[in-house]
This record gives sequence, C-alpha cells and structure tokens, in this order.
Amino acid sequence: MSRVGNPQLLRTMNERLLLDYLRLSGPASRGDLAKASGLSKPTVSAALSGLEQAGLVQLVGSLSGRPGPTTALYDVNVRAGVVAGIDIGRNWIRLAIADLRGDFIGRRDVRNSARSAADLVRRVRALADEVADESGVEWSDVHYAVIGSPGVLNPRTGRLDYAQNLPGWGRAGLVGQLRDALEVESTIENDINLAAVGELTFGAGAGVRNFVLISVGTGVGMGIVINGELYVGNTGAAGEVSFLPATEVDAPPLDARERGMTETVAAAGGVARAAEQAGLAGASAKEIFSAAAAGDPRALAVVESEGRRIGALITAVASILDPELVVLSGGIGNNLELLGEAIARRMAELGPLHPRIVASTLGDDGVLTGAVSRALSVARDRLFERRSTGI
Repeated sequence: MSRVGNPQLLRTMNERLLLDYLRLSGPASRGDLAKASGLSKPTVSAALSGLEQAGLVQLVGSLSGRPGPTTALYDVNVRAGVVAGIDIGRNWIRLAIADLRGDFIGRRDVRNSARSAADLVRRVRALADEVADESGVEWSDVHYAVIGSPGVLNPRTGRLDYAQNLPGWGRAGLVGQLRDALEVESTIENDINLAAVGELTFGAGAGVRNFVLISVGTGVGMGIVINGELYVGNTGAAGEVSFLPATEVDAPPLDARERGMTETVAAAGGVARAAEQAGLAGASAKEIFSAAAAGDPRALAVVESEGRRIGALITAVASILDPELVVLSGGIGNNLELLGEAIARRMAELGPLHPRIVASTLGDDGVLTGAVSRALSVARDRLFERRSTGI
C-alpha cells in the first residue's frame, strides 16, 4: 500500500524537517521556517505545535520594534535529552555529556592510571558520575552513550580484537561489564573511526565526501569516510593499517604479528627505538619531536625516517581508496610541520598519487567529539520516533 499522501507521514516529515533546521540554524520564527522549508505558514504552525507538545521545541523569545505583531521565536529544546561520549585510551580517559545540539554541558579528562581492565571499568563509571554531577544532571538521564576504544568489537565473540594497547582489554566479558557498569544504553566503537566522524562533523573533513584519517601515536589506525559516510568493512576492521607491511623495514620486529608491522615501527614505541639507535637513549617520541623542532640533527634524522614511513603508508592507502584528503592525527601524526617534507619526498619516490594532507583540527578531542556526534544521531532519532509513535 502506498504511503504517498498519508497525513501522519507528511506531518512527521514536516516536523523532522523543521526540527533539523532549528538544530542546525538556531532560533527562528514561523515565517523564517516557512521560507527556509518551503512549507506554508499554517503547515509550519501545525508542525511546531506538535513538536512543542512533545517537548522537542520551545518558545525562546520574540522580536518586536517593527511594524506588525510581535514575532515569536522557536528553538530546539536542547535539554529534551542528553548524551555522553567516552574516549578510553592508553594514557587518558575523556568523558563529556552534551545536549541535543552537541554542546558540552560537562567534561573531564583524567589520566588512565588503571591497573587492570576491571579497575578501568570502575574508573569510567566513577568519572561518569562526576561529570553528571558537575553538569547538573543525573547520569541515569543520559539517553545514549558511545564509547571510543582501541580495537574492533567482534560481534561473534563479544571481545575487542586488536586492542593490544590496553592490556587485558580484549578479554571475554569485558564489553558487557563496561555496559553493565554504565547502566545506560551504550555502544562501543573503534576510537579512530570515531575520530574520523569527529573530523567529518566538526573538523578538517567537514564538507569532504571522501577522506581518511590516519592516526599515528601510541598505535597506528585509520578511519575511512566514503561518500560522506563512515566505512568499517565486513567485520569492522577496515582501516586496521597497523598490519600493512612496512616498506622501510627488512626484518620484521618480534612483536610485528601481534601489533602489526607498520604500528611496531611507526608508532611511538618504534620512534623511541629508532631514537635509541641514533644515540638518543631514553627519549620519548614527544621529546624526539621537541628536539627536532629545536634543530637537533639526530632527532631530525629520526623524524625524517618517521616521515618516510608515514609517506609510504599514505601512498598505499591512496592507491586503494584515492581519497580527496588525508587527515593526520595522533601525538606523532599531528606534527605535520616537521613530518611534511619527508612525507612528500617519500610519496614522490613511490608514485604519482598525491592527496591533500592536513593535520587534524580537533587534536586530542577528535575521538570524544566523534563519540558525542554518534550518540546524538541515535538519541535524536529515538526521541523523534517516540514523538511520532506516541510511546
């Protein structure tokens, strides 16, 4: 049976259209909404009435001082629901609660000093309660939470695969324990995929249909956006470029099979090992880049080699995906001003493909921003569905 002309369907479509406009553009009058949407003023009034009754839209003010009656202004009721984003990394745990427009109403970043996976779960829940308290909301009021974590959730086993950077994080039952501890509906997604979503929504990838985000830091990973949508592949492992062969290495390191050859040599640990071989024993990747910025020739040589490794990685990715843009992120990847020339030279040696390369505009906030963005998509749909079905 055709639903064309179905009054309920048309009313729902009109309400969603106006709600999305207000969310993106801010307060507007009935006349503004009619002009922007192409709907008649009576239709706009009816849709606003339905949204007001559902608590999704509210009267926020008025315009006066011009001929004619006072003009009422409407906006999204941003507190009709709140969501949470959680970024669990090896060094930091970041958690934010956001309103329906995506504005953070509470956030905390704490060092990850957990001694076990179970301890980490307890710390995440404690942090959730702290941020909720500071935000003036109950944690139980969170409609949906998205957790960003290293690894890929295996739907068959329920484990997080490829999560070697968080010891014990891939054990059986851990994902369920984390969800149970949070006591709100939640999902867990790969952190680098979420960072790509963050860049797509608010960062360097905004408005770009096809791009990749390559993160080089504690680990190496990639998020892929195709036709404006995140691409995760058949099992969710698309972008696990840590397992690509490293063209700059003759003999695979001992832990290459577990961590991936590219990650073993190109991530922070690999940079530190290269620095030690260059006579800079005990220096971290961060210290190496600081020394290179200050002109230390040994550090500059290490950075040059790292740039060549990243250039080879980008060339391999570009030959398969042909992205318009490559966004580099992570503690190492964000140093594009130091890495850029070496990357460009290596790519010129390897082939003619040269996508535009930029540093992340979100930096350490990328995963958290992407997690909140994903949570908002779910929460907005569910709130609107509840309005449409009357549940």
